[in-house]
Amino acid sequence: MKYRQLGSSDLMVSEISLGSWLTAGVGVEKDTAIRNIHHALDLGITFHDTANVYGRGAAETVTGEALAGRPRDSYILATKLWGDMGGGDQGLSRTQVHKQVDASLKRLRTDYVDLYQCHRYDPDTPLEETMEALSEVVRAGKARWIGFSEWSPENIRDALAIPGVEKFVSSQPQYSLLWRRPEKEVIPLCAANGISQIVWSPLAQGVLTGKYDPDSPPPADSRAASEEMGRMISRWMERPMLEAAQAMKPLAAEAGLTLAQFALAWVLREPNVASAIVGASRPGQLDDNAKAVDAKVDPALFAKAEAIAAAAREASR
Repeated sequence: MKYRQLGSSDLMVSEISLGSWLTAGVGVEKDTAIRNIHHALDLGITFHDTANVYGRGAAETVTGEALAGRPRDSYILATKLWGDMGGGDQGLSRTQVHKQVDASLKRLRTDYVDLYQCHRYDPDTPLEETMEALSEVVRAGKARWIGFSEWSPENIRDALAIPGVEKFVSSQPQYSLLWRRPEKEVIPLCAANGISQIVWSPLAQGVLTGKYDPDSPPPADSRAASEEMGRMISRWMERPMLEAAQAMKPLAAEAGLTLAQFALAWVLREPNVASAIVGASRPGQLDDNAKAVDAKVDPALFAKAEAIAAAAREASR
């Protein structure tokens, strides 16, 4: 495994990180999810990302159980808040920031998280209130650093302009060969302000593994066939996207890689990306993913893949 500095923080995060959206505590049985986390650690994947809203606390609970007993300095732990936790608990108000961090810490069985992230932007709470509350959490020792996910360039600029508060060190956008929106404004803005990207869905929810044949039903053990995990994958299951993935397979083979490794290596070619978050329904998937950090790919192959992806995006409009 290889590691990169997370923005202006002192955190060194593994280039491949393990997420828990739709998997731990939700679409994957607990024992398997725990094995996934343990195997990730064995591979040097020390950065683990979750959120309070994943399974309404279930993912954090499983993650906390899996990490219990491990030396606290042997892994980097990130979670998020904003999503609907029921009973009116939602958003980024001062009350919610303090309530949710305490609840997350209890589920995660730890005194602090290394990174506390705003899962989305909250237009119903003054940004100053959110930033002050996050700063209070850091200064209380409950989080070491703060980040955000899927904020607009305007949101980011507004947060950076607030004086006397802790500064963000991470951004968590969707980013892959099939989804390149952050490149236009978010990545340059973050790079100029000590903020790294931790990207989610770098494999387009598994489509960029090449396992989905445009002319066949999805494999029975795949995310697309799962009622729990397949509800967000429809965009990527459109025929142009599936055909694009198949067309990229020969490029990956020419590089001596699986398509998943090729797609992850493409994401990691961007210097502002600190880590690519992958999900796993079984430990063996992580073996393949982890090898992406050592990939050496001819930029011409990446350029051909980018052209294939651009044509697929155009056909899907």
